[in-house]
Amino acid sequence: MSVVELHLWGVDRVAPALLRMATGRRRLRGTPGLRFAKLLGTGAGRTFTPSDADPHRWGLLTVWDDAASAERAGRSGVVRDWDDEASERLRVTMSPLSSRGRWSGREPFGEDTAGGGWNGPVAAITRARLRPTRALGFWRAVPPVVGDLTEAPGLRLALGIGEAPVLLQGTFSLWQSPRHLVDFAYRSDTHRDAVARTEPERWYSEELFARLAVHDVTGTFRGETP
Repeated sequence: MSVVELHLWGVDRVAPALLRMATGRRRLRGTPGLRFAKLLGTGAGRTFTPSDADPHRWGLLTVWDDAASAERAGRSGVVRDWDDEASERLRVTMSPLSSRGRWSGREPFGEDTAGGGWNGPVAAITRARLRPTRALGFWRAVPPVVGDLTEAPGLRLALGIGEAPVLLQGTFSLWQSPRHLVDFAYRSDTHRDAVARTEPERWYSEELFARLAVHDVTGTFRGETP
């Protein structure tokens, strides 16, 4: 089973972080056992729009062949450099349960998914490439959903993620159990309405939704361990 890791780093100095973002993609190429990687900006999760962008917090999403490959990478290279400079670190270790859609033309979690049967903490990753002519309509639809999300039972963490603050946007959310995630996805009126509008409104030129089993959470984010 593949191993998925999300690293989140808080930094005091923005300029060195921007340099690591600019050079990190090249340095990750050819890393043994690495299937997929995205260096990410983050958002505060208040609106999930470009105004949320947080220059003091950055992320890296990786998909590995196995735990040994992920562990080796964590002791060297890009991850170590971010760890050394960060004032705060969070690492979430996961495995795919289900995945639908594509990210940059690829299926990052492939067909290597476990399906049902997991009752522990779960994470949800969404990612969308917005159509430029439809982005304003999408951003207008987001605030009511965010209001329901922040009040949802069982939510431990929610933030925006993306390769760019405009048009390439996603979310990462961490939930106490699969039931809590399903309750929000299917019982929140605002969320169900937004999902129903996705196809007729043609907001996205590419989209992905993945659900992952959470095996380990270490460190803090905004001073707390989710």
